Amino acid sequence: MEPILALLPEGEPFYPDDEISDLPTKFFVSEMIREKVYELFGDEIPYHTAVMVREYKEKQTLVKIVADIIVQRETQKVIIIGEKGSMIRKLGTAARADIEAFIQQKVFLELFVKVKPKWRENELHLREYGY
Repeated sequence: MEPILALLPEGEPFYPDDEISDLPTKFFVSEMIREKVYELFGDEIPYHTAVMVREYKEKQTLVKIVADIIVQRETQKVIIIGEKGSMIRKLGTAARADIEAFIQQKVFLELFVKVKPKWRENELHLREYGY
């Protein structure tokens, strides 16, 4: 492998050194929220969820983020919200901490859980959610 790599020409970078990716910050925010769904919930629920950032507004003192956690069934919504909102609160707190560390700014994070039956079988929904 090393002889091959030595012969390959070095090309221009795809994006500047100070950028970590060509994807927008909204993508990383949705992935951080989705990561918390995977960490906090059992085997089945994370595979039936998607996260869509509906609003990302940078203000002087903080960034306001509104995101939807999309599930397929009402029972999944109840589990994600938790008793008296305990699980969605825990999820939001953990996600907000990661997002603040990533963007180096204070964040106001507002999460909603929405039921969209069979969203994984709908081509339009899959594209909308970034799949």
